[in-house]
Amino acid sequence: MDNLAEITAFVRAAETLSFVAAGRATGVSASAIGKQIARLETTLGVRLFQRSTRRVNLTEAGQMYFERCRRVLDELADARAMLSRVSQTPRGKLRIGLPVTAYRFVMPLLPAFAEKYPDIELDLNFDDRIVDLIESGLDVVIRSGDLPDSTLMSRKVGPFRFLLCASPRYLAKRGTPQSPADLATHACIRFRFPTSGKLQPWAFAAEVTNEPKLPTSLTCNNMEALLSATTHGLGIAYVPDFLARDALATGQLQSFLGEHLANPGQFWMLWPSSRHLSPKLRVFVDFMCDRML
Repeated sequence: MDNLAEITAFVRAAETLSFVAAGRATGVSASAIGKQIARLETTLGVRLFQRSTRRVNLTEAGQMYFERCRRVLDELADARAMLSRVSQTPRGKLRIGLPVTAYRFVMPLLPAFAEKYPDIELDLNFDDRIVDLIESGLDVVIRSGDLPDSTLMSRKVGPFRFLLCASPRYLAKRGTPQSPADLATHACIRFRFPTSGKLQPWAFAAEVTNEPKLPTSLTCNNMEALLSATTHGLGIAYVPDFLARDALATGQLQSFLGEHLANPGQFWMLWPSSRHLSPKLRVFVDFMCDRML
């Protein structure tokens, strides 16, 4: 029977197409990964990777072997997780990736989580960039929008919707838009995605057949800065409801044209299929899915 360590090294390298990342995921050096895979190729009598000075790629045989081996490792991980759920108290460090604005709805939940699971150490990484879970070493991430990778395990953790908002001072000076077309005469504050540099589109409902013009007065790649610019009267912004909630409650912002905006967005909890629901991950996912938003 093939050595399990060699198969694990192969699967991790195939997932990341990087011996360095595979070594990081398994706790060994890239050189050790390369030697394990070479031994496996010798045993099998086939080449699993095409290697160059810059990267590695799976051969056709390697792709077929990878699909089978990953299923085997997933089954073994399931078996271990099943035993862990029965025999272990959730404990250890849990590395979590979140959007920068997620502190607004995650942080209030953490005292109750910490009280219930005192042996779990939370390591929170706030970053709006989309990161590779395996390469980054994260156990789980919270993301919004469409699912980015079908190989990831996922659960819904709460819907949200976008609002058009402005400060009372701005609206008193420029007037409140009565239709999407009225936005063409207003100052619009736009969010620029940090990874792509593209402006976030404002999603209108299907009945808004003519996309309104959005004269841009300010752009920024940080939602908190965008919120601050809006509360200070610099224009109209398109913001998620959880971000605007406090400012709306205190009267710093007012919302409008809600009936003309598209359907709600969705948050997801995502984790690599190779890690499954260990006790610490399982209780975190269950806790957040029960309480978020």
